[in-house]
Amino acid sequence: MTSDTQFGAHSTTRDVLAGIDLTGRTAVVTGGSSGLGLATTLALARAGARVVVPARRPDAARQTLAGVAGVEVDQLDLADLDSVHAFAERFLSRHRALDILITGAGIMACPLRRVGPGWEAHFATNHLGHHALTNLLWPALTTSGAARVVSVSSGRNPTWRIRWDDVQFARGYDKWEAYTQSKLANILFAYHLDVLGRTHGVRAFSVNPGWILTGLQRHLTVEEMVAAGWIDADGTPRPGLFKTVEQGAATQVWAATSPQLAGRGGDHCVDCRIDGSVHDDSGDAARLWSLSAGLTGLDPVGRG
Repeated sequence: MTSDTQFGAHSTTRDVLAGIDLTGRTAVVTGGSSGLGLATTLALARAGARVVVPARRPDAARQTLAGVAGVEVDQLDLADLDSVHAFAERFLSRHRALDILITGAGIMACPLRRVGPGWEAHFATNHLGHHALTNLLWPALTTSGAARVVSVSSGRNPTWRIRWDDVQFARGYDKWEAYTQSKLANILFAYHLDVLGRTHGVRAFSVNPGWILTGLQRHLTVEEMVAAGWIDADGTPRPGLFKTVEQGAATQVWAATSPQLAGRGGDHCVDCRIDGSVHDDSGDAARLWSLSAGLTGLDPVGRG
């Protein structure tokens, strides 16, 4: 069932936050210093929230966000569990409660790269790092009493799958399959987090921001994007295909703040609406949660 909302594909962050006051609320936005994340950070800060932006290159993030009131930058490398632990410890020492967690940092279609204990980089960065971060920030999320976690995924395709027998691509690496596995993991993560978190006042959503040209495409050649029909040979985007960054960030901001979603969770959102195509993911979501907990050694959420 889709949600009834006055917003849509062309709504912006300003539209969805009109009349919403986030004064006194604390948010964490991974990837919050570039692309959709930057638009999200600026929107939440304009609405009065205190926004913490963990960044792999904090000096560059501070330069980008210089002069933005209410924004704090810290260091975080999602592909490094020690870095995730260190960031969470610093955050919990400074902030009692966390009201909004938007997990938007990610990579797309990059060459095979191993991180940490040999993990495939898409799965590690886009999913496992965020699984670990959420679990480590759990005390602050539950203290909020009404926290929301928004997992930034992509479109939902029924052909996507988790390679249960080879999630780290020890065999037959394909950059697009690795990316889509990680984006499906984002959806399953939000689904099961909501199941576990709702009795603690923590609700979770996944979102598809739509098609937006950002730094996420940095690993793609012009020739690849032309062949895919995204741009022409001169680099001009195909008319009507891409949203602006403000439009792309609107759905995650809406999912994080809309009063319309009170009492809901586990849903996949697109164009500032609940995506009616979502089906029951409980089996795969629970299986992924268990796998991720085993790999990261973190599951305080699952233990209540």
